[in-house]
Amino acid sequence: MDVSTSQNSDRSSSDRSSTQLRANVLRVLDRLHHTEHGELIEEIFETLVRMAEQEAERLDWKILSHSLLDMEEGFKSFFPHRHIRKITIFGSARTPAHQPEYQMAAEFARRVVKQGFMVMTGAGPGIMQAGNEGAGRDHSFGLNIRLPFEQGANPVMAGDAKLVDFKYFFTRKLFFLKESDALALFPGGFGTQDEGFECLTLMQTGKAGPLPVVLIDRPGGDYWKSWDHYVRNRLLDQGLISRDDTSLYHLTDSIDDALESIESFYRVYHSSRYVGDQLVMRLKAPLSPGGIDRLNEEFADILKQGKIREVGAFDLERDDETADLPRLALHFNQRDFGRLHQMIRYLGNLGVSCEAVKHPETK
Repeated sequence: MDVSTSQNSDRSSSDRSSTQLRANVLRVLDRLHHTEHGELIEEIFETLVRMAEQEAERLDWKILSHSLLDMEEGFKSFFPHRHIRKITIFGSARTPAHQPEYQMAAEFARRVVKQGFMVMTGAGPGIMQAGNEGAGRDHSFGLNIRLPFEQGANPVMAGDAKLVDFKYFFTRKLFFLKESDALALFPGGFGTQDEGFECLTLMQTGKAGPLPVVLIDRPGGDYWKSWDHYVRNRLLDQGLISRDDTSLYHLTDSIDDALESIESFYRVYHSSRYVGDQLVMRLKAPLSPGGIDRLNEEFADILKQGKIREVGAFDLERDDETADLPRLALHFNQRDFGRLHQMIRYLGNLGVSCEAVKHPETK
């Protein structure tokens, strides 16, 4: 075959692929009106069309393409496990196996798996490997970041279907927060500090839902105490954060205490969402008599208007898997998220027979 024939064959194959792709896209567009999430998918297509009509550099399109590929892989990997609660373990990739922090991370992971959680880590060495070892391969996720140095997947996660490789840190962080029901941070370097501060920032601003954050040190260690001293004496004292923002995290040097902090958070609280301008909090158990009055006395300061009310499922939630759960509705001021965390923990004292509810429950 001469060169011109080969080139013509390549062009013909490319034309057929393009024609098939266009046909597939048109079929998807035709079906959108009949699909559950058709309106959202239409928005995505419309955004892509608008972007295609604008001037953009090749790098812009590469960023968009790789971001979508990252998210596709993440959505696909997590979907089969979407009803299982998960705890993310952050910490240094450089912590050796003989260090107390490594052993504590492994033990913490073993114990949360016994409680019914799965464990997520960054899939690297150090604290991440300890978390995956403690949880075991079957109960572990690894969210690996592709770096030119230092980090490949640890032996526990290598080759596992629940190992997800990300090109970008921001898409990786998106899935850590989207899928996590609790965060456990062990001592670490820039990466651990970055992950901890970003998670707290997203919760402080309401861009991530409420969840417990425990900062775990070796017995008698002062890593997180020093960190907390900085937060209180440089950020809080200068008015750069609110006093209640320190309620977004819990310091401990005890695995038992860390587990209790997570369990108490979910003792009554199940999950939350917004319906219109109201925050709806689903509960695992109804409140005891007089409980709603106590809530309104203690937390009236976080309301824009009205009172905290006990309600049933809203119309938008009728087909939701949580539709049978009792609920609270409130016009939250969307500012005092530290106080909202305090309220969630306060709920643990107000539930009827809440100790009989299995922990953790199915999401």
